[in-house]
Amino acid sequence: MRVYRILATLVAAMMATALAACSPAAQPTQQASSATALGTATSVFPVTVDHAFGSTTIEKKPMRVATVAWANHEVPLALGVVPVGMSKATWGDDDKDGLLPWVKEKLDALGAQTPVLFDETDSIPFEQVAGTKPDVILAAYSGITKQDYETLSKIAPTIAYPGVAWGTSYEDMIRLNAKAMGMVAEGDQLIADLGKHTAEALKKYPNLKDKKVLFSSHSAEDLSQVGFYSIKDPRAGFLKDSGFGVPTIVEQESAKSDKFYVAVSAEKPELFNDVDFIVTYGPEDPAPLLKAMQDNPLLAKIPAVKDGRIVFLGNSPLAAAANPSPLSITWGIDKYFAKLNEAVS
Repeated sequence: MRVYRILATLVAAMMATALAACSPAAQPTQQASSATALGTATSVFPVTVDHAFGSTTIEKKPMRVATVAWANHEVPLALGVVPVGMSKATWGDDDKDGLLPWVKEKLDALGAQTPVLFDETDSIPFEQVAGTKPDVILAAYSGITKQDYETLSKIAPTIAYPGVAWGTSYEDMIRLNAKAMGMVAEGDQLIADLGKHTAEALKKYPNLKDKKVLFSSHSAEDLSQVGFYSIKDPRAGFLKDSGFGVPTIVEQESAKSDKFYVAVSAEKPELFNDVDFIVTYGPEDPAPLLKAMQDNPLLAKIPAVKDGRIVFLGNSPLAAAANPSPLSITWGIDKYFAKLNEAVS
């Protein structure tokens, strides 16, 4: 009789999976997640994830995963789970299909259709998120407000950022989002693999080791300030953790507050004397911006600006990959380091 009950339970589970697959909305998650789900013990649930707005408890393994904000969808995708809905790429998307190239490649590799894409240009489309009927909403790397969090939590258990808005490292993004899916071990392995991949890539460019880099953002329309990302931001934090040096001004400003971006007056160019090179976004044709910076009487006093040791990333997939994420690292880290190496070669 006991054997019969076990068989009956297994048959019921298989039928439930088959029925879920028949639903168009359910299909994206089911297509790639079933094998992973079977390989992960459900006994870890319930799980509780702490974050900036308190803690969130997920009672059972989520089968329908939705994500909002930048790159959170890459965690489930990297772990073989296709979200039912995720943020639409509106920057760095060269072919305008709403997907960054490494995401498109992963979806193709998983044989999955494109999930529902949330256009978050103005705000999170809560009704659209609710329409995907998620079991959990991942936003470990984001700048969602408390009100956003409370609204999302009415739809499904929501994972917010751990401390600083837009200050989550890719490692912590993986840890929190993977924990919410009951995939802690898989997440830890992913972090280890990405760390190894990054270290191997940097070995190809020994000139970059310990070079003090300023990750900045410039516009020819306003050169009165020098803005830069603090090490609380994953862009600058990633470079620091990878083995690059940190300019003194960045260390000082990062210690003062939790801001991920800081701007100081260009009237003190001496603050940037120890910057070996600058990496910034800039326009598709950076020549006019570089000339404007070098013609500026204050910015021209910064050695890196005077000598043209500036890497312009533009608005491209590679520029988007400079904000490291679970899938962009393997796609673009070699290209990224090669580009940075141009400034010190």
